[in-house]
Amino acid sequence: QVRLVESGGGLVQAGGSLRLSCVASGGTANMYAMGWFRQAPGKEREFVAVISWSGGSTHYADSVKGRFTASRDNAKNTVYLQMNSLKPEDTAVYYCATQRNDIYGLGTRLYEYAYWGQGTQVTVSS
Repeated sequence: QVRLVESGGGLVQAGGSLRLSCVASGGTANMYAMGWFRQAPGKEREFVAVISWSGGSTHYADSVKGRFTASRDNAKNTVYLQMNSLKPEDTAVYYCATQRNDIYGLGTRLYEYAYWGQGTQVTVSS
């Protein structure tokens, strides 16, 4: 059983930056692609970014492309999401997740992920 714990969320002004971290324990999460999702109040959870197990490949939602960067340090079992030029519409709870081991490529849909963290709140003020 993989356990994921996110941190790094907080309140930031528009145009500011935050770096989220996701630490995995209890399994071999560093062998799988890791995704970031977010859920705003009253909205469905949506894909943000995914990074391959090696860190060599990434994919982003159009809404964050050019502003967010996913990275990972497998030696630390940690995945990061650097968020720059934040906008009020980025306000949400952000979740990390491990991609299922039977999914090929970089998944962008919720069902393609097996384990989820508890989330960390990001609030961007205008």
